Amino acid sequence: MDKRIETIHVASDYISKIIGGMAPEIGIVLGSGLGRLADKIVDKIEIPYKDIPEFPVSTAVGHEGKFILGRLGGKQVIAMKGRIHYYEGYGMNMVVLPIRVMINFGIKTLIVSNAAGGVNFDFKVGNLMIIKDHINLLPNPLIGPNIDELGPRFPDMTRPYDLKLIALAKKVAAEMDIEIKEGVYLGSTGPSYETPAEYKFFRRAGADAVGMSTIPEVIVARHAGVPVFGISVITNEAHDDYAEDYVNDGNDVVAAANAAAVKMTALIENMIKEME
Repeated sequence: MDKRIETIHVASDYISKIIGGMAPEIGIVLGSGLGRLADKIVDKIEIPYKDIPEFPVSTAVGHEGKFILGRLGGKQVIAMKGRIHYYEGYGMNMVVLPIRVMINFGIKTLIVSNAAGGVNFDFKVGNLMIIKDHINLLPNPLIGPNIDELGPRFPDMTRPYDLKLIALAKKVAAEMDIEIKEGVYLGSTGPSYETPAEYKFFRRAGADAVGMSTIPEVIVARHAGVPVFGISVITNEAHDDYAEDYVNDGNDVVAAANAAAVKMTALIENMIKEME
């Protein structure tokens, strides 16, 4: 058996023994400082990553590192309170292992969130941005022998973010009077923040926001045919005209994400309520 498949099954079997017959319909990834949504999950079971055999442990600021299973918006969900990043030193197979475990449990939809820098000059700290497309500067998680049990060798990425879910998000946001942006997310390796010249380059390349995650998760979900909805919280203005004493600070990013998390939490919870 392919070692990657074996690792997925070992992790899934451990979780299954804890959750019994629970069958999550929706997978959710909560990025930096965005764990507030997990507090809305009821009848929850929490499983720390460190307890799961052969599983990576999240080390990033603002990432607690555990699965939370329960009900949200009337649906059974499995949420990652904290993700795994490539910059933490894990191979890409480990970065996407939690998503593949979710897929193994049969999720029908994946919702991914992140904290991102607003490359678009029109974006301000605290804005929510629906991800309509992405630019990937991270290693592709499908490099290597294809896992045929999960999906095709060359998966289509014409619409990585589901158009029906985007339309639902816009509808729900309008009903809740939540301002929402829409744009292209660029993922780089990190962990250093980008230089002003890089921000300028990314903007000219078509990016509206930049971060260090999310895209590998989206790729493996689409590889397996799972529809994806993505949303970014703009936590800093990633421009190239800073004051001489300006410094990008990770704690400030988490604080900005926490401040905007109330809006994002309400939006996603109401979207889930309306999902078929």
